[in-house]
Amino acid sequence: MNIGGAANASGVSAKMIRHYEEIGLIPPAARTDAGYRLYSERDVHLLRFIRQSRMLGFSMKQIAALIGLWLDQSRPSSKVKQLAQQHIRDLNEKIIELQAMKSTLERLANNCHGDARPECPILDGLAQQQVPPFA
Repeated sequence: MNIGGAANASGVSAKMIRHYEEIGLIPPAARTDAGYRLYSERDVHLLRFIRQSRMLGFSMKQIAALIGLWLDQSRPSSKVKQLAQQHIRDLNEKIIELQAMKSTLERLANNCHGDARPECPILDGLAQQQVPPFA
């Protein structure tokens, strides 16, 4: 199938398919005599794997490692689990950071009158060297 068909079948845009090929995440596509890319069902399966991995927030480097493990039939599942557990730890750290950002922004917004006055604690807080820590 052509790149449009592969994009529709995998849920990955044609632009991202070309990008994945360019960065070496997927192998170069077969080409027709006219130079059009051709994709097999196996290629589409790999693109779906990448899409699912991205939806779970894995980085490109992690996805490359997962693809390598996925294609290695002699892999120990412990390596896959180790990668997933590290990603869980990374997500937990990000959740803590996002919660802190949300709390700080809520505090700034709650201190703003939101009326016709020019004074704005939100802008004042953002203009500081460091945004005051959340309460």
